[in-house]
Amino acid sequence: MAKTVVGEGPRLRWRRRLHRARLGVRKSAVDYFRGGASDWAGLGVLIAMIPILAYTTVVTSEWCPPSALVLPILAGGLLLRPSSLLLVYAASAVALIAESAALGPYREGPARVTPGTVLVVTAVALTGLIIAQFRARVGVPWRGGHTMLFDLRERIRVQSRLPRLPGGWHAEMSLRPAGGQSFSGDFVVATRSSGGRVLEAVLTDVSGKGMDAASRSLLLSGAFGGLLGSLPPHAFLTAANGYLLRQNWEEGFATSVHLVLDLESGDYELLSAGHPPGVQLHAGSGRWEEKAAEGPLLGVYDGAEFHGVKGTLRSGDVLMLFTDGLVETAERDIAEGMDRLIGEADRFVATGFRGSAWRLIEAVAKDVNDDRALLVVCRD
Repeated sequence: MAKTVVGEGPRLRWRRRLHRARLGVRKSAVDYFRGGASDWAGLGVLIAMIPILAYTTVVTSEWCPPSALVLPILAGGLLLRPSSLLLVYAASAVALIAESAALGPYREGPARVTPGTVLVVTAVALTGLIIAQFRARVGVPWRGGHTMLFDLRERIRVQSRLPRLPGGWHAEMSLRPAGGQSFSGDFVVATRSSGGRVLEAVLTDVSGKGMDAASRSLLLSGAFGGLLGSLPPHAFLTAANGYLLRQNWEEGFATSVHLVLDLESGDYELLSAGHPPGVQLHAGSGRWEEKAAEGPLLGVYDGAEFHGVKGTLRSGDVLMLFTDGLVETAERDIAEGMDRLIGEADRFVATGFRGSAWRLIEAVAKDVNDDRALLVVCRD
């Protein structure tokens, strides 16, 4: 029983009732969109459509042929649960029988219920039932499936954002999934530790590519993001290796490179787990230097050791870290690919490397059917 406040006017009471009704409608709409609501409303609409279509077919079969019954059947396959879908199929079968009786034998004219019509309706019904059973098994309704994938993609992108750096520093990352897809097996996690003085960034390439590696990429990016900055730098890859081993994936290895950069002095250390080497531009000499650290792949064996390589970024220096998809293809080995990348990067020496990550991928590996990622760190 609703509680009435003393002195409350009729206008205020109606406003409160309207507000409660609006909240109820909004909650029902959200539940329906997410698939948590009952499908009786959709079932009722589709059941009501079937006799309307059947009547229209009998009256004007030229404009509404008997095969029009595939419309509610197909919609039911996308909207309803398998148990409710069977009711739509039963109603459609009754409608076909009624249409056949009303229109007469199919040999008397083209606008009749022919064996081909029955085959088409049956094929669409079986397809819809397979779709509905698959959705029921996965537990993701079609109304929420695409939003779940969108959320998955956005979470990977958010976790790959680089932290804001102090003046005099610039960092950017560009990621290009294989085949123009929205999901990638490459990702970056980064944070500033030691009171903001140290930048830690991890570039990882998960085995597989595109959609095949998307779920593992999301899981690892979340785990690595939790480990990064919470452990001493030299303990990160060891902990990441142990995490992969505990997953017991059939294809569970990954390569990774861990950058630990002091933003005050410019000193850095690279620790690698089977990852391609980085390259550093020394602005004073204009020379590129390869920075190769030693370490095995992540997720291969326990007790792996990772040995870093050190360097210093001075004014004008640039450090580039990348995945193998950017520099290695079936027709080109990694040494040739790195030479090409360095050659294209030389074009940015005079103008600066802001906005260079995306353009370098476009120039070096635009149409490669592999995940490509490039991290660029510059000291102005």
